[in-house]
Amino acid sequence: VQLQASGGGLVQAGGSLRLSCAASGRTFSSYVMGWFRQAPGKEREFVAAINWTGGRTYYADSMKGRFTISRDNAKNTVYLQMNSLKPEDTAVYSCAAARRGTWPTSMLWDFWGQGTQVTVSS
Repeated sequence: VQLQASGGGLVQAGGSLRLSCAASGRTFSSYVMGWFRQAPGKEREFVAAINWTGGRTYYADSMKGRFTISRDNAKNTVYLQMNSLKPEDTAVYSCAAARRGTWPTSMLWDFWGQGTQVTVSS
């Protein structure tokens, strides 16, 4: 599966952005989907994941209550709604797909998309 993230941009602190990740292929609904981010000089960190049906989600603690992951299997797309953004949320956000592993923290992320830059100004 090929993934392409979009929707990043520059936003003021407290603002919102909605990221999208479009997937190619007809097997999108068989993948667990996730969002990750990497800030300059830092390691990549997990943001959120959603299971095949969209019925189960999992978030990193620092994103709970502010970010919402969702998916539309008919559109082969996963979303990340980000609210109450903070300057420390500034990073390149990437989406990933997994078919193997243990939900939610041990998924094997086999496929990655190019990231989209999110910049939050103070």
